[in-house]
Amino acid sequence: MNDFPGAPTGPRDGRRLRVLAAMSGGVDSAVAAARAAEAGHDVTGVHLALSANPQSFRTGARGCCTIEDSRDARRAADVIGIPFYVWDLAERFREDVVDNFIAEYEAGRTPNPCLRCNEKIKFAALLDKALALGFDAVCTGHYATVVHREDGTRELHRASDMAKDQSYVLGVLDERQLAHAMFPLGDTLTTKDEIRAEAERRGLAVAKKPDSHDICFIADGDTQGFLAKHLGTAEGDIVDEDGRKLGTHEGAYGFTIGQRKGLRIGHPAPDGKPRYVLDISPVNNTVTVGPVDALDITSLTAITPRWCGTPPTGPATYTAQLRAHGSETEVTAEPVDGAGELRVTFAEPVRGVAPGQAIVLYDGTRVVGSATIATTERAARAERADTAERAASAS
Repeated sequence: MNDFPGAPTGPRDGRRLRVLAAMSGGVDSAVAAARAAEAGHDVTGVHLALSANPQSFRTGARGCCTIEDSRDARRAADVIGIPFYVWDLAERFREDVVDNFIAEYEAGRTPNPCLRCNEKIKFAALLDKALALGFDAVCTGHYATVVHREDGTRELHRASDMAKDQSYVLGVLDERQLAHAMFPLGDTLTTKDEIRAEAERRGLAVAKKPDSHDICFIADGDTQGFLAKHLGTAEGDIVDEDGRKLGTHEGAYGFTIGQRKGLRIGHPAPDGKPRYVLDISPVNNTVTVGPVDALDITSLTAITPRWCGTPPTGPATYTAQLRAHGSETEVTAEPVDGAGELRVTFAEPVRGVAPGQAIVLYDGTRVVGSATIATTERAARAERADTAERAASAS
């Protein structure tokens, strides 16, 4: 029987598993399902209907939410030769992902809906239902690797190909979920073109289907318009770091930390340099802008940490990733006992870090865990505090 690293072992014969393959209608999930079936597992395909009105989602697009996607997934399952079903998780998706997305922006934070979907839908609602029906594992087309250790525990690692690695959006998975996760594409040292070529060799019509890059539940890709529809407009001030009014906006939710374009301030800064969004305050509906170096972050506090295995017990050095396709940076991180918090200090300042984003910690290629950024400490702010303290001491 063919197999691949990290495939869960099951109670039946140690190799052949009952696998539920989540099929979005895209090429990655189709090839993943085909590989699981080719490895000899008993595979059933399932497409998640995540919209109460799928025709309102982006036509042809590429990803997970349209009627076309459902049909593409069914055709792929037919070619692979596996049973196929459509499961309606629209209400759960709306509550856990869409409503959360809106609420986070309303609170001045920047969420990651894909990470939230993995946590609450694919590896919570879907996995729980799969296990209740007697399946051993959920298979997806994510690019990540599960390593099975000799002591029986499992670790989540980066994909073999860093260019396609998706471990960041899987950093919310705990040890129990990893024990039932299967990522057949994670150890593939191939390009996306080669995955498409494999799909074509297998006769899968999705071989040339475009990838999805946008937020699946925003039909036209206009995030600000989507938020305005749900949150309305509310005029507020755009101010500098000293509180001087520079302009107005129609809703603080329309801005993100580090944003440069679309500020519509009208007149240049005194130094002639661009200004960036530094803070978003939903309490007084104010957006604060300033120079780029004011974006430098030296430390942060994150909440609701989730660990991909045994939680760390003290401070340690890791690398951290702050965006789905961001680079790594060295940090010291320490869980706060009893507080459900994670304190993180950066070896070198980083920019554009926003509350609501996820920080994912790595030990080499191993995913240690993730947490949601709550507060940040800026280098410029810390310098001002130090200066004030020295002045007070001198007096």
